[in-house]
Parts: sequence; C-alpha cells; structure tokens
Amino acid sequence: MQTLVLVLDLIGTFVFAVSGAGKGVANRLDLFGVLVLSFAAASAGSIARDVVIGAIPPAAFGDWRYLAVSALAGLITFARFRAIQRLRSAVLVFDAAGLALFAVSGAQKALAFGLTPVMAVMLGMLTGIGGGIVRDMLLAEIPIVLRSELYAVTALVGAGVVVVGHLAELPPTGVTIAGAVLCFGLRVAALRHGWRLPTAKPPPAT
Repeated sequence: MQTLVLVLDLIGTFVFAVSGAGKGVANRLDLFGVLVLSFAAASAGSIARDVVIGAIPPAAFGDWRYLAVSALAGLITFARFRAIQRLRSAVLVFDAAGLALFAVSGAQKALAFGLTPVMAVMLGMLTGIGGGIVRDMLLAEIPIVLRSELYAVTALVGAGVVVVGHLAELPPTGVTIAGAVLCFGLRVAALRHGWRLPTAKPPPAT
C-alpha cells in the first residue's frame, strides 16, 4: 500500500506541476515564478493531507523526489510550453489527471493511517483540490474549484470509490484505478458538456 500511494503521489505531482507551470507561463511569470507555481500546485494538497493525518514531516518535504519531479515538470513546461499548448486543453487535462490521482492516493493514505471512511473521503478531496486552490490564489484568481464545472465533486466520487472498495475488502489496486478513472472521466465530461452545480445569483439591485 505504501508503494502504491508513493507511485500515485509522484505521478500526480508531475501532472499537477505541469498544470501549475502551464498557468505560470501563460501568465508570463519568470522561470523562478513558474517553478514556485509548479511546486505549489503539485504539493499543497498532499502537504495539507499529511499535516491533518499527522504524517510529519509531509512527504513533499521529507522526500527529495517530490521536489525533483515538480522541478522537472516545471522546467519541461517552461522550455516546451508551445508544444504542450498545442494539445487541446492540455492544462485542463493535466489538471483533471492530477485531481484524480491525488484524490485516490489521499483517500488510500488516510485509510492507511486509520481514519474513518467519511474522513478518508474528505481528505481525498482535500488532497485533490488543495494544489489547484493554492495555484489560483497565487495568481490572484478565484480558485477553479469555486467557480468552474464539477471539480471537488469529482474528487469526492473518486475518493468514495476507494473507500467503498476498502470497506468491501476489494483489491486496493483495482479500486484505486477505478476511482481515478471515474474521477478523471467525470471531470473531462464536465469540461466538455459544461456540467456544473447551481450558481449563486445576486439579488436584483434596488
């Protein structure tokens, strides 16, 4: 289980770092700013998760591979942004992949630390959305989780699949893959079809 969580974390770190670095380049940040944004987007969610469950120091600080992976993704994106940009909605696709991977890895790690099923689902969601929130706040934007197509809900679904599979004593690798695929598919479908929760409407001016 520890190996599975580590692999998912590192893959999620890379794809979220590409997402963060891509937004940094699009906003014309310098190389340092792009690398900071790539690390923040890739690690904020997992840091919050580890602090909550008492895994101190957080893996992003205690394992050099997290910093190396996010830095590599940032450098690649900075140097080859045009190639990445040519892919259709590349940043959003990478963001969806990172959301799915972090949601399921967060839920698995929470279960491994003995948290209740409900809290494991919540921490899976927090792991998935934390990086995107910090990334958007650093760019002075309203976080996408608060204003866009289904985002946090898809993370809840992915984490929920992991927890239900755990309660049913199903193979953890299979349910983790299923949760990640379902979360990613829902997020991409929401982007394509514009699915979203009801939006708040201000009262008419008097």
